[in-house]
Amino acid sequence: MSEPELSQRDRDILDFASRSWTGPGARDRAVRERLGISPTAYLQFLNALLDDPRALAYAPTTINRLRAARDQRRGQR
Repeated sequence: MSEPELSQRDRDILDFASRSWTGPGARDRAVRERLGISPTAYLQFLNALLDDPRALAYAPTTINRLRAARDQRRGQR
């Protein structure tokens, strides 16, 4: 049996994460307006998606970019 597909919310979060922003303020406003969640919730959902194989299949470029950034941050600690 295959895994269920990503939810619409998860796809929306990944689509949103694929965009670039001029700064955190602009992104945070857009998160609230477009996704209807807090920036903290957005980052929590996004972080969980980084390790989801369905997310990698849906948005490989975005997931690989964000994983690399996460790995780089972890290496600096």
